Amino acid sequence: MKKLNTEHLNSENTFKTSGVAALSAGHATHDTYTGFLPALLPLFIKYLFLTKTEAGLLSVFTQAPSLVQPVIGHMADKKNLYKIVFFTPAIAAVLMSLTSMASNFWILALILVLVGFNSSAIHAVGPVITGKLSGNNLGKGMSFWMVGGELGRTLGPVIVVSAVHIAGFKNIYWLMFAGIAMSVFLYARFKKLTIEHVKHPDSLPLKKALLQMRRIMIPLSVFLFIRSFMMVSITTFLPIYLTERGEGLFFAGAALSILEAAGMAGALSGGSLSDKLGRRVVLFSSAVSASLLMLIFTLSKGIFMLPVLLLLGFAAFSITPVIMALVQESFPANRALANGVYMAASFVLRSVVVVVVGVLGDRLGLQTAYFVSSAAMAAGIIVIFFLPKK
Repeated sequence: MKKLNTEHLNSENTFKTSGVAALSAGHATHDTYTGFLPALLPLFIKYLFLTKTEAGLLSVFTQAPSLVQPVIGHMADKKNLYKIVFFTPAIAAVLMSLTSMASNFWILALILVLVGFNSSAIHAVGPVITGKLSGNNLGKGMSFWMVGGELGRTLGPVIVVSAVHIAGFKNIYWLMFAGIAMSVFLYARFKKLTIEHVKHPDSLPLKKALLQMRRIMIPLSVFLFIRSFMMVSITTFLPIYLTERGEGLFFAGAALSILEAAGMAGALSGGSLSDKLGRRVVLFSSAVSASLLMLIFTLSKGIFMLPVLLLLGFAAFSITPVIMALVQESFPANRALANGVYMAASFVLRSVVVVVVGVLGDRLGLQTAYFVSSAAMAAGIIVIFFLPKK
């Protein structure tokens, strides 16, 4: 059995394509299933008689367990937790395929909380392992990881809407088998690999590490909060926004997939470009473009929304791998903890914004919420200058 040290997992500092690709595939499968939720929201509203605020809260239930991500990350800096990534696609598949059977809001909420804990596990540990397999190309590795997520969220809405069309809303449980198969594949791919943990010589205790992280995490959290208005609007609420404007459910699901497909290209480009041009340069150009495109999309109608959505998805999603690379390279001695703190902050702030956008949608209309999101993204550009250049 081959034994490797986590800190020397990639001692040559080269990009391990096969390992990164396998983890990215697992991420894609996991996020395919969690990607069901936005496309199913109009049906949950219809069959469970939910308000838009309640529909927004469903996303909060999947995000709330992200609070445990720093704990998982801190444990991952000390112990071998990489194997938990194997099981997350299967768990997500089973749970999300059963959501249509929920008889009321609270049962659905319970299922989604479990989905959230499972999601916390893969997002706390997966990026760190991917980063170690990426060598000196950390931005590229985070791009691959994000492409997996974007691919999953691209396929998820189309798959679940097609399944509803073919078998009916209450009969989508059979979709779970692909996720189970992916977990079997990941186990077979990595079962002969044992990662022996050795503590990084510069690793700090939890309290000191968190204090050190403030210089980056505080401005980063402000940026994440502001950016979340745009991201929540164009993902969680996009199908509802389009159906309210008279488009059909299939068009709404397809539009979400178009957005995610463009986001996949943006994620692949953003991290790699930031390796060459610098993190701050890519963040600035992407944020400016996304703010303008969000405004143009809100003013567009019908088929003309789709090309704008392509460009918006590319710009908006190119930001994430840059941030992930920035976080991991800023705290090499506590990578998993830093990634966990970032992911927890991202998910918690997003959860808050989901509720805010839902309330705005109920009281003022989603189009107004979209205008607010565009303005917020423009304001967030200032915060980028408080982040490291590299």
